[in-house]
Amino acid sequence: MIHSLVCLTVHRLQEQLECYKQDDIPIALLFVDLDGFKKINDTFGHETGDKVLKQTAKRLNLLRDKQHILCRWGGDEFLIAFMGANEADALSYANKVIEKISEFYDVNNNRLSLGATIGIAHYPMHTRKADELIQLADTAMYYQKKNHPCSVGVFNVSMRQRILRENILKNGLPLAIDKQQLRVVFQPIVQAKDQNIVSFEALLRWNFHGENVSPDEFITIAEQYGLIVPIGTWVLQQSCLAAAQWAEYLKNVKPSVSVNVSLLQLNSPNFIDTVTSSLNIANLSANKLTIEITESIFASDKAILFERIKKLQSLGIKVSIDDFGTEYSSLSVIQDLAADIIKIDRSFVGKLNSNGLPIIEAIKQMATKLNYTVVAEGVETIEQVKVLTELDVEMLQGYYFGKPLELVEIKDYLLKHSI
Repeated sequence: MIHSLVCLTVHRLQEQLECYKQDDIPIALLFVDLDGFKKINDTFGHETGDKVLKQTAKRLNLLRDKQHILCRWGGDEFLIAFMGANEADALSYANKVIEKISEFYDVNNNRLSLGATIGIAHYPMHTRKADELIQLADTAMYYQKKNHPCSVGVFNVSMRQRILRENILKNGLPLAIDKQQLRVVFQPIVQAKDQNIVSFEALLRWNFHGENVSPDEFITIAEQYGLIVPIGTWVLQQSCLAAAQWAEYLKNVKPSVSVNVSLLQLNSPNFIDTVTSSLNIANLSANKLTIEITESIFASDKAILFERIKKLQSLGIKVSIDDFGTEYSSLSVIQDLAADIIKIDRSFVGKLNSNGLPIIEAIKQMATKLNYTVVAEGVETIEQVKVLTELDVEMLQGYYFGKPLELVEIKDYLLKHSI
């Protein structure tokens, strides 16, 4: 059935464009990518996968009429050229395609489900070349699948620019350590009651050809393309070495260091060995290291998560839940997790004069009952310091106490701010 589809080649599409060119009649090209097909192939085998593809082809064939030219483009990809369609017509038709593909598939006594993500590019609005029209529709699909799978996206110029930038960063990031483009900076964390320094949070920075790329941008890319584990290992090693170094500056003040780790790092089978190796190389006591995890990891395999956390704690390492209250937290998970520290997200601190106050009060009360220490992030004013101190929040972090410092600045900072 798949092979009996009308075959849409670049050459055939170019012929269609030439036919419509004189009158500038529009064509919408839909790039259809199946969501969940790989899982079906991996779970039930390629024979089942082929039957699913054939059923999908039948469904798409039933939806088309003389305005549509249809073909299978790749493994689980289809192209539909919609002749004479404006954007509204193309979007409406694309949503019907997704709806049809999303109906259950009955194959070999298995009831299977798929989704579809569709990218759309328009002739002549976006291009007059057939091969480029396909490429732009593919670009729109890729962007949509990454950000809003199982939906429709229409190509635009900014989309292409974002994808080009992502590719540039993706190609530059693996070389960033060797080229000494990455560095770790450290933001102080103080005790609320006396504002003495108790720790520094390690924060990663990337200077890429003179541009300071935001961690929010490049960390996501590192996670997506499998780079976060080696980069995270490097950050952990550098942070432990730094903490061992500043522990020698003052006799009575030996701040710890907090290092963020991702879900991919935690799930790595070598994670615990990486942590212990970093401590040993730096000759840093385990109680001077805090591992920070974000709430997003609560959506993962909790058994592995809990096992890793307990192992870290058995070594004397503290565990902190970062950005608390913003994502997947639940009381049952927080209770079972038995971490050491909760970090209140800056978004609540910034709204202390409104609805942020009761949320922080509730978090503090819960933390007290569960024997968690509380850190408030994003502290920028003396008024916030006073309110948080009155709420018995133990530790504070933010620009009021200092921006992230370069390693060479920490000695002077400690000498200036420590008693």
